[in-house]
Amino acid sequence: MNRELEPSINEKNFLYNALRQGKRIDGRGIYDVRNIRITFGNQYGHVQVQLGKTRVFANVSWEIVKPYPDQPTEGFLRFNTEMSPMASPEFEAEKLSEVEVIVSRLLEKALRRSRAIDTEGLCIIAGEKVWSIRVDIRVLDHEGNITDCACIAAIAALYHFRRPEYTIEDDEVTILPLDQCNPVPLSIHHTPICISFAFFDEGELMVVDPNLLEEQVKEGDMTITLNSHKELCIIHKAGGIPLEIDQILRCTKIASVKVSEITELINNALKEDEKKRE
Repeated sequence: MNRELEPSINEKNFLYNALRQGKRIDGRGIYDVRNIRITFGNQYGHVQVQLGKTRVFANVSWEIVKPYPDQPTEGFLRFNTEMSPMASPEFEAEKLSEVEVIVSRLLEKALRRSRAIDTEGLCIIAGEKVWSIRVDIRVLDHEGNITDCACIAAIAALYHFRRPEYTIEDDEVTILPLDQCNPVPLSIHHTPICISFAFFDEGELMVVDPNLLEEQVKEGDMTITLNSHKELCIIHKAGGIPLEIDQILRCTKIASVKVSEITELINNALKEDEKKRE
């Protein structure tokens, strides 16, 4: 983090005093998530998600490639994260930041390694041609908790995305124009959602969905990824203060409630977009 971005001692003291009284500087409760707004673009796979003042854009694209020899029927799901100085002075142009690396790895684990997307369903001709699905994440405004916002944007964009239909004749693949047939949605097994926590005062104090100032002052953090079936996908904790098992279980229960609410929000947004298209 750049030194000029570090909060002052007065800001830190004010934040801690508020948390000890069960309050947060933005008026939320300890376990409250900021307002989430999901906006879909005209093209399939384009989505913008706003989590409070944090704003992320996701775009899903495709290409046909050759599969790995040892996985002849597996398609590809790739993630690319971009954070520019326009989002925050914390990021430098053409330089990979620590936040960017963490977000990319978390999305890989949450969405690809948890087998949320049916990659075998992306096979066209075994050993010859498969779909390669790429999710580009661009951070537009950074006001804390990029991870959760990027995860919501990525999964919403994947649900919204449609690939073109195709025909096969003599091992030749022909992509059909969208005006000739309906595009095909991806096969998605479950909906992983990331819920992030920040810890203060040797772990005695905790908040859900930390804003930028809370992230700058925190003593530790943890991201729990669950789906609506309450299945645990990953727990990510990179350093910081140690946590007791009871506290991790408590966070998991809180995350389970938040995941159900966010999943319902995504489903409702998708239904509204479908009605508009009809």
